[in-house]
Amino acid sequence: MSAERPIDRLLHIMARLRDPESGCPWDLEQTFATIAPYTIEEAYEVADAIERAEMPDLKDELGDLLFQVVFHARMAEEAGSFAFDDVVTAICDKMVRRHPHVFAGAEHRSSEEQTVAWETQKAAERAGKAPGTVRTLSGVTATLPAVTRAVKLTRRAARVGFDWDKIGDVVAKLQEELAELLVEIEHNDRDKIHEEMGDLLFVCANLARKLDVDPEACLRTANAKFERRFAYIEDELIRQGRSVEGASLETMEDLWNAAKRSEHST
Repeated sequence: MSAERPIDRLLHIMARLRDPESGCPWDLEQTFATIAPYTIEEAYEVADAIERAEMPDLKDELGDLLFQVVFHARMAEEAGSFAFDDVVTAICDKMVRRHPHVFAGAEHRSSEEQTVAWETQKAAERAGKAPGTVRTLSGVTATLPAVTRAVKLTRRAARVGFDWDKIGDVVAKLQEELAELLVEIEHNDRDKIHEEMGDLLFVCANLARKLDVDPEACLRTANAKFERRFAYIEDELIRQGRSVEGASLETMEDLWNAAKRSEHST
């Protein structure tokens, strides 16, 4: 008899946790809605492990994310909707369907050509649904991080020609939105400030798309840089027997610039 596959063991563990008679009370209380935030959190922890290039952590985080998939599939099976095997079959079929150059003998594609073909196939699949139910922007998940969703929305619109021709046009729009925000700041209109700040961020996401950079990754890098340089400020103040609370803004700015010089000299 062949040994039990690890995935079968995981499915069995999940079934035990959800057993109405002997399962875990916490796991039995959960629903798709209550588990969804954990699924999102685990996906971010996977991204964080990748960002840190920590392979042992990545292994653990991928396991946590897989458990989330198994959890959702188990609840769906209990509801009579689908089971884990159906999830696997669906993704296998989709991957084969969207890679005809690999599985169906179609002409070889470059990475760029495959990206275009992938999006074309997705559009065709959406178009195959009931007439009148699908729009250009349909299916862009509302729960995505707002900046990521902005990129996806504008990428969809760009495929039908609704896009700036040149990067310079986006930069000009960015300057326009900044000017509008500054006007509302002068007027101290909180609702308008909220709206104009959103417009400014939306154009920033558009600019990142046009520059072919991931704005989420850019912001993560900026966050890490800020953390690193602020830690330098704190460390230097501690070394001097002082605290950030007691330091002047001028002192902290001097140390911030020292941190920048230190980074550039390495």
